[in-house]
Amino acid sequence: MTAVRIDGATRLYAIVGDPIAQVRSPSVFTEAFATRGANAIMFPAQIAPDRFDTVFPALKALGNLDGLLITVPFKARAVPHATRLGATAQCIGALNALRREADGTWTGDMFDGAGFVRAAQRKGQRVAGRRVAIFGAGGAGSAIACALAEAGVASIALIDPQAGRAAALAQRLRPAFPGCRFAEATAPPADADMVVNASTIGMKPGDGMPADLGPLAPDTLVGDVIIADGPTAILRHAQACGCAWVNGRDMHAGQAEAIVSFFDPAARDL
Repeated sequence: MTAVRIDGATRLYAIVGDPIAQVRSPSVFTEAFATRGANAIMFPAQIAPDRFDTVFPALKALGNLDGLLITVPFKARAVPHATRLGATAQCIGALNALRREADGTWTGDMFDGAGFVRAAQRKGQRVAGRRVAIFGAGGAGSAIACALAEAGVASIALIDPQAGRAAALAQRLRPAFPGCRFAEATAPPADADMVVNASTIGMKPGDGMPADLGPLAPDTLVGDVIIADGPTAILRHAQACGCAWVNGRDMHAGQAEAIVSFFDPAARDL
């Protein structure tokens, strides 16, 4: 591990969420900054949802804070705090990274989806042409749907317990990706050959699957955004069915490099 220095000139990056104890980003990004020779660290910042609109602007006001990662449940609520948005964040109305520009303004974008697609491809999995079912139409689910559509999947069924959220996301994505079929659903379609859990189910010990999936064909690709010490229930089911899978650590690794580059002061080409 590259040595990390902390002194009065150290630049700060925070990851914001609730809960926050489970995140691995502080060590991952702090080491990545050190590897690049940057005097910078990332720290976890827990904000209660009812305090977000007060605490988040105060955190941004720290003079030596240069960037923020945003996790559950604030990916959509952080959008108004950006001065400008990248293409993905504009498309889905959510972000997971903010950087301070030299003039003090803030640029935001979303990398969850790109990280998921990159992780699947690194495992040698085909993405284009698949028929996808996604549980969760929040920030992560929206980003993954956007990235999968861009990567050429044939269709995406969006499943979310909050009334109207899946339909609203489908309506937002259709004009951007006319070659992909989007639909609101209550269960994965029978012909789905990719199933992704982008909900918070699996974050707590003892959580089951987001739905009863039944037997899965071995050529089904199963993904889960949850970062856990062991396989989540949906990934255990995938393994039992002989399916290929992508877990939260794979996805995190897939997007980490892109986010570090986004935070780099030289990366100002949005």
